[in-house]
Amino acid sequence: MYKSLVVVDTLDGLPQIDANIIDFAQYLADYPKAGEPKTRVINLCNTSLYLSEGYYCSLLAEARQHKVLPSVNCINDLTALNRHESEEKSGLTLAKAFLPSQNKNQEVDILVFFGWTENENFKKLSKHVFERFPAPILRLKIKPSENSIWVQISVVGCNELDSKTWPVFIQRLEHYTQSTWRNHYNKKKFRWDMAILVNEQEKTPPSDSKALKSFVKAAEQVGIHAELINAKQANNIGQYDALFIRETTAIDHHTYRLARKAEQDGLVVIDDAQSILRCCNKVFLHDAFSYNKVPAPKSSFVSNANDETCEKIAAEFGYPIVLKLPESSFSMGVFKVENFVELKLKLTEMLTKSALVLVQEYVYTDFDWRIGVLNGRAIYACRYFMARNHWQIYNHGSKAHFSGDFETLPTFEVPKPVLDAAVKASSIVGKSLYGVDIKQVNNQVYVIEVNDNPSLESKVEDLYLGKELYMIVMQEFANRIEARGR
Repeated sequence: MYKSLVVVDTLDGLPQIDANIIDFAQYLADYPKAGEPKTRVINLCNTSLYLSEGYYCSLLAEARQHKVLPSVNCINDLTALNRHESEEKSGLTLAKAFLPSQNKNQEVDILVFFGWTENENFKKLSKHVFERFPAPILRLKIKPSENSIWVQISVVGCNELDSKTWPVFIQRLEHYTQSTWRNHYNKKKFRWDMAILVNEQEKTPPSDSKALKSFVKAAEQVGIHAELINAKQANNIGQYDALFIRETTAIDHHTYRLARKAEQDGLVVIDDAQSILRCCNKVFLHDAFSYNKVPAPKSSFVSNANDETCEKIAAEFGYPIVLKLPESSFSMGVFKVENFVELKLKLTEMLTKSALVLVQEYVYTDFDWRIGVLNGRAIYACRYFMARNHWQIYNHGSKAHFSGDFETLPTFEVPKPVLDAAVKASSIVGKSLYGVDIKQVNNQVYVIEVNDNPSLESKVEDLYLGKELYMIVMQEFANRIEARGR
C-alpha cells in the first residue's frame, strides 16, 4: 500500500488541510524511515529554480525510491522549455483545436491543478499540458495566433497561492490523491505493482481478455499486483514498478513513448523501447540479420521506382517478389507482386509512405513457425498456417477466413535449426519478449522477422503450457524487479 506525503517549502501561513503535509526541512531530516510503506510524494515546493529546495525534494524522493510529482525530468523539461531569451520561443506551440471557436483570439492566464482548471474553455488544453509536464500546479499563459496557440508554462509553488484559490486547490489535491494514486488494494499484500497496457478498441490485440486475466493471476503468484490500464490512464506510470505492454506497438505512437517514459522512471518494461524501435523497423532487422549472419530470405532496400531499378529487382529476385513497408504488423504493409507492372505500381505507391521499401525473395511454405523467446530462452512454439486461398497467415481482405489454422507444440519438438535461428535472431534485438517468425524449407530455415509484443492468447500460444506460460513471463518480471532493487 502507498502512503501519500505532501511536501511544502514552509508550513508558515498555510491553511489547515486534511493531508499528511510536512515542510522540506522535515522531509530532509526524517526520511526515509525504516520499515516505511511505499511512499508517493507530492512536491508542492517551488521548483522553478535549479538546485532549489523544491528541486532537491524531487531529486531526494527519487533517490529514496519514493514516487514523486513532479519528477526531476519534468522539472528539467520545464526549465529547458523556458530557457530561450525570446518569449515566443520559450513556450509550447499547440494546434488551435485545443481551443473552442469562441476563444480563438483570446489571451488568458490560468492555473492548472493536476491537469484540471476552473476555466471550462481550457480543460482540454490543460489536460494535454499536464500529460506532457505532470506537475501539481502550473500557470499557463495562453496566446492564440492565426494558425496555432502559444502557451508559456511555469511551475507554481503552493505558497504562491492566495487565500481564495486555496480551497479549490485542496479539493483537487484530495481528488487527485484519492482517485489517481489509490492505495486501497486487496487485503493481500503485494511486493510490487504492475500496469498492463491494453487497448479495448483494438481489433487484433496481442492478448485476449482471458489471457489478460491469466497474466493478472500469475502476477499475484509472484508478489505483483497487476492492473489493466489504457493510454489515457497512463499519465502517472511512475507509480508502478513494471509496465507490460499488451497493445500493438509502433514507433510514432504512445506505446513507444510510454515505454521510454516508464524506463526513465525506473520501471521494468516488457517490451522495452529499444526492442520496439528495432522490431518495428524492418530496415534495422534485415540489415542486422545480414551483418550477424542470421539465415533470412534474400533482401534489399530500394528508394525509387524507376524502370532501371525495377528491372534490376526483377532480374535479381525473380517473380513473385515480396514488398514490405519498414513499419508494419499483422501482415499489413506486406505485398506480393507477380510482374513488372505490379512491381512498379506498388513500389511507387509504397514510396509515398516510406523513403525505403524492403524487397524480399518469395519463399513459399504451408506454415510459418512462431517461436516465443523471452530473455534468450524459447518458451513456446506454434505453427501458423496460411489463411485459406492466401499466401499469408492473415488475409485482411477476407472476413470469413481472416487467418489460418494453428498448431501449438512443446519447444522440444521443434527442429533444432528453427530454435537456434529464433534465439540468435532475438539476441540481436535484446532480452525482452519476442515472437520470431521463421519459414522452413526442408533443412533450410529463413528468419522472416522478430516481433516485439508477440501474440499470447488463450487456447493458442498457451495450448501446451497452459498457466505455466503466464507464470514464466511474470516470474521474469519479478526477477528483473528484484535485481533492480525496487
